[in-house]
Amino acid sequence: MKKILIAGGAGFIGSHLCKKLLNDGNEVICVDNLLTGQTKNIISHKNYKFINHDITKPLDIKVDEIYNLACPASPKQYFKYPIYTTKISVLGTLNLLELAEKYNSKILQASTSEVYGDPLIHPQIEEYFGNVNTIGIRSCYDEGKRCAETFCSDFKREKNIDIKIVRIFNTYGPNMRVDDGRVISNFIIQALKNEDITIYGDGKQTRSLCYVDDLVNGLIKMMNSECFGPINLGNPEEYSILEVANKIIKLIDSKSQLKFLDAIEDDPKVRKPDIKKAKNLLNWSPTISFDEGLKKTIKYFKTEI
Repeated sequence: MKKILIAGGAGFIGSHLCKKLLNDGNEVICVDNLLTGQTKNIISHKNYKFINHDITKPLDIKVDEIYNLACPASPKQYFKYPIYTTKISVLGTLNLLELAEKYNSKILQASTSEVYGDPLIHPQIEEYFGNVNTIGIRSCYDEGKRCAETFCSDFKREKNIDIKIVRIFNTYGPNMRVDDGRVISNFIIQALKNEDITIYGDGKQTRSLCYVDDLVNGLIKMMNSECFGPINLGNPEEYSILEVANKIIKLIDSKSQLKFLDAIEDDPKVRKPDIKKAKNLLNWSPTISFDEGLKKTIKYFKTEI
């Protein structure tokens, strides 16, 4: 039995990861300050422990593995807490790296496709350095995650810690917050309520959307691999925002109409992962179709609202 710490374990992806690791027979310590995590995601299990803690402050727990998923991940959330978002990405990652160094723990850093910014190459490969605005409204998240990758790289080079970096592309599924503010949750809730579907810009911008169970499997495969990374984890199927909206309206049989609003500053125009490395090095690729994942997510939000 491994003792595993999951920072951000009461959040959307973290809660699914906790459950999967518990089902696999591990001891799980969930660390979360519940800024964007939810108490309903805290699990009752004999091998699970919840600690309410802000990782921008040091912690001392001897563990075998650390997954760092702690950070506001939705634009709605990090627009509200921009300074804290940068602090948790930078200081929080530093604290967890020092914890990994102290106890010789393996550590996985959950980075993001946002390190590519509004990309000038498509699809995005791991060798692409990105096109990021350092002073824009999204920069707290984009640059915080880029700096976290730098910390991880230097800790590996200087201190020889077993570190893994994954770049997570858009992910969706149950346990998302009702007020999450990202495209899938927004569209599903609006469609269930027969409200206008709000689209920022012309809706031609694209996203690649991965169901959370697929992503969690990728995270665990990465942790158990010999890879350092970074490695993209996401579903390479690409849809325009308009296509996503119309698909959700059809699946719900909603009376919602499309409503177009001003585009958001620095909103990426395209987003699609190249996952050749994940396929070759981790033997990982998504298996859950977009329609299947949407049906599961719609079922979840029906119970939430």
